[in-house]
Amino acid sequence: MLYVVKYTGKFGFIKPWTAVRDGKTYSQQFLTPSIIEGIEKKLFPETLSCNGEIRKIKRYKLRYSSIDLQQEQIQPRGWIQNSKSRTMSRPYSILVRGVMLDPELLLAFDNLSDAKTASCQHLCLCRNEDVLLPQEDVIEMEELDFQKEKGFELRFGQSEQSFLVGYNRFCNLPMYGWLEIDGNPIL
Repeated sequence: MLYVVKYTGKFGFIKPWTAVRDGKTYSQQFLTPSIIEGIEKKLFPETLSCNGEIRKIKRYKLRYSSIDLQQEQIQPRGWIQNSKSRTMSRPYSILVRGVMLDPELLLAFDNLSDAKTASCQHLCLCRNEDVLLPQEDVIEMEELDFQKEKGFELRFGQSEQSFLVGYNRFCNLPMYGWLEIDGNPIL
């Protein structure tokens, strides 16, 4: 039996693991193991000392209505020194970011107590301004029924279908997984 908490929000952005600063960057459509671990550490502070482990969140599904391109003005870290005029400057640039609209995230736990704890807290996918709020009701479902829920889910681990999905920010090790797309994850 799984105990599922549903989170919803108006928009959300999941930083691609390469963090490339192209002119156009689309939100990643799955959560990496280190993102799930970060969400778990936010919801359950007692897991802060467990680096590289996901103990409480058993599975997840992510879906959204569409992707909207939004412009963001950025500045590089470095400064440009103009020796002639003896000034320092930082140029501006525009980044076009593909943000998920109306994301829904289902988090599955194997015990009701953890699900109830999670259902009382907000979370963010990757940026603090992208807040998702929980529905208070915890949904009980069999794992087979959870599998039938629409959404993107990265299954963690190495297999023949796995690919590199990034490096774990907690223990600096490569992360692998395979993407499962169930139903039509675009609402």
